[in-house]
Amino acid sequence: MLKGKTIFITGGAGFIATAAIKRLIADNRIIVWDNFSRNSLQYYPNLKEHRNLTILQGNILDLESLKAAIPPDTDIVIHTAAIAGIDTVTKDPVLTWEVNTLGTANILKALHMLNLIKRLERFVGFSTSEVFGDVALHVEESMPLYVQPVGNNMRWVYAVSKLASEYIIYSYYKSFGLKACILRPFNVFGPGQVGEGAIQKFVKQALRNEPITIYGDGNQVRSWCYVEDMVEGLLLSLIKEEAIGQVFNIGNPRNAVTMLSLAEKVIRVTNSTSSIVFVPRENTSDVALRIPQIKKAQQLLGYYPKVSLDEGIQMTAAWFRERLSQDAR
Repeated sequence: MLKGKTIFITGGAGFIATAAIKRLIADNRIIVWDNFSRNSLQYYPNLKEHRNLTILQGNILDLESLKAAIPPDTDIVIHTAAIAGIDTVTKDPVLTWEVNTLGTANILKALHMLNLIKRLERFVGFSTSEVFGDVALHVEESMPLYVQPVGNNMRWVYAVSKLASEYIIYSYYKSFGLKACILRPFNVFGPGQVGEGAIQKFVKQALRNEPITIYGDGNQVRSWCYVEDMVEGLLLSLIKEEAIGQVFNIGNPRNAVTMLSLAEKVIRVTNSTSSIVFVPRENTSDVALRIPQIKKAQQLLGYYPKVSLDEGIQMTAAWFRERLSQDAR
């Protein structure tokens, strides 16, 4: 894959970014820029101490500090810094909007001010499957995007802010020739996950034999993508020339289940005695259906997710079981 590159990663301590660093660190120089509000790197001391990794603490909204942090020999930028997670978003929609839009503008403006736009081999921006709205069945990248009207609830601040960031990135591609592409992840899970996420929540509850709580009636459908499959899509987007100027759904449509079925599966895989409890979701709506169409990523990137939902849950549960064991010592 990639060798001898200098890679700058915003939000580099996050869940997906950390998984990507594990794949890239041996043969590349990596600079992490993060405020560490969510820190998956902390669970991998061998990564933190690796000679090829530089960790810088900073805020994506601080343009001058960000500009000073980017090395002049940067080859690749992976922009994952964002406010995400519905509970987090609804608590602070203003910060969500600022980080996801102004933060994206800042990293691109910094690269432009440093005259790195033409030098970069790739800029990969992370968007979200939320841009497809509350009903998304086998959605393609070229389909119209629907979010709810202003005033409905704060959930859609996240989707709109990420969609705006897509347009900002695409504008730099069109105006300045930035070799950019955009990824829309669909419900990524796995070891090292921090922040929100149904599978990690269900697994933790199951391992403690606590009741598993499901928002709503449990009939909501999600398509789950194991983190290593997500990272594979990212790595392919870094090396395939066909990725430039494109938007890609990255997910695993074969891993689609209702939330109730997911909870039952987690209980079975972990041999848990947990019960299932349904609770109302307050102050925000939910997404009824979300399954991607990934033909474009298959055709242009050669992306084929491999990990089944059962396998992914087993590996996730094993990791969290070890974490809980260490915390109990």
